[in-house]
Amino acid sequence: MALIFLRTLFCMVSLGIAVLIFNSPSMRSAPDWVPWVVLITMIGIPLSAILIDLFIKKKDLTIITSVYFGLLIGVFLTYVAVLALSPLLASFATSPILPWTPLILGMLLCYVSTSVLMQTRNDFRFIIPYVEFARDVRGLRPNVLDASAIVDGRIAELADTGLFQSRFVVPGSVMEDLQQDSDAVEKPKRMRGRRGLDVLTRLRNTPTIDVEILSSPGSLAQGTSVESEIVELARNLGGRVITNEPTLVKIAGVRGVPALNVNDIAVALRPSYVPGDMMDVKIVKQGEEPSQGVGFLDDGTMVVVEHGREMIGRSATVSVTSTLQTSAGRLVFARSNEYDD
Repeated sequence: MALIFLRTLFCMVSLGIAVLIFNSPSMRSAPDWVPWVVLITMIGIPLSAILIDLFIKKKDLTIITSVYFGLLIGVFLTYVAVLALSPLLASFATSPILPWTPLILGMLLCYVSTSVLMQTRNDFRFIIPYVEFARDVRGLRPNVLDASAIVDGRIAELADTGLFQSRFVVPGSVMEDLQQDSDAVEKPKRMRGRRGLDVLTRLRNTPTIDVEILSSPGSLAQGTSVESEIVELARNLGGRVITNEPTLVKIAGVRGVPALNVNDIAVALRPSYVPGDMMDVKIVKQGEEPSQGVGFLDDGTMVVVEHGREMIGRSATVSVTSTLQTSAGRLVFARSNEYDD
C-alpha cells in the first residue's frame, strides 16, 4: 500500500512539474511541438521508473526510515548531478526546459533512492526504535530469542561451541519480562528471571557472537501478544525465532518466519545406538517387568536393562540389544554383561 501511494505521488509530482513548465514565460515563445514533448517526457519518466522498479522483488524495509534516507540521498545526488552537468547545460542556455532540469532530476533521483532503500533488505537494515544503518553479511540471519530459550540456558552452551555465526537479538519486551520476574515475590518466578539474566550475561561475554538488546518501543498495542511482537521483529529483520515453545514455532510457521526449537536440536544431537554398542548406565529403579532395571543417560534417554533389578543403585556396563523411538523420546533396551553367555 505504501508503494502504491509513493508511485501515485510520483506521477502526480511529475504532472505538476509539467503544468509549471507549460505556464512558464519561456514556453510562450517555444514551438508548438515543445509542449507535446514536455508532456510525453513527464509522463514517460515516472512510468519508466515504476516499470523498472517492479522488477525488483525484495521489498521489506521500514517505510519511514527508508523514505527519509532516500530523499536525503536523492537531494544530494541531484546537487552533484547539476554541478557535473553544468558545462553541458550551458550549451543549451536558450532551451525552455533548462530551468526545470534540476527539478526533474531531483524528482527522479529522490524516487529511485527511496525505492532502492525500501526494497533492499540484504544490503541495509533499518531497525525501530533506533536506526542502524550498517552493512550486513548476505546469508547470515539474526537469531531472535524469546524468554523460554534464554531461561533454558542451553542456547548459551550451543553458542560457546561456535555453532551460531550471526548475532542474537533480544526484544525489549522479553528483557522487561525477565527483569520483572527477577524482582517478583514468588520464588520460582524470581529464580526464572535471575537465571535468564545470568544466561544473557553469559551470552554477551561469549566472544564468538554479538548480542543486541533492542529497547522497547513502548507498551504493546491492544490485543498484541509478546509472541506476535517476537515473530514480527524476526520477519522485519529477515531472521529466525529461537524458542522452546511449540506454540511460538507454529505461530512463526503460519506467518512464514523460520523458527528453531531448542528441544528439537537436543533430540537431533542425541547419539544413535545400534545393537552391540556398549555403554555405562546407573540403574535407578525397577522396570515394568520384575527382572528389569531402568537407568537414564546424561541426555535423558531411558535405558531398560534386562536382569537389572539386582543392580539398582549402582552403575553397570551394558550392551544395547534394540532401540525404540516413541513420542516421549528414544527408548534403549540393553543387557548387562554379567548375564552374557
